[in-house]
Amino acid sequence: METKPDAPELSGRQRRQARALAHPLRPLVHVGEDGITPGVVGALDRALLDHELVKVRLHEPESKKTLARSLAEASHAAFCGLVGHTVILYRPHPETPRISLSADAIDAG
Repeated sequence: METKPDAPELSGRQRRQARALAHPLRPLVHVGEDGITPGVVGALDRALLDHELVKVRLHEPESKKTLARSLAEASHAAFCGLVGHTVILYRPHPETPRISLSADAIDAG
């Protein structure tokens, strides 16, 4: 059985950079009224492996924040933000990361 790495720890600047990079993206995974199912986690896993930075659309959640944190935990991804009913998650590719979130990449002033 393959073990997944722990979710990356991101600084506030790195989360902000990830949200900026995710802005033009469309949600790749949709969570319906059944919530987080094994199928949703599998689809999210594949999307993170392929894209590293993904948006997940939540449809009629009871608690957006709780569901968003649960998705991040289930996928071993960093929670970057919640905009409306859309969650932004980041997990670098285990072998060849394409997105580099550097705290130095954003100028403070």
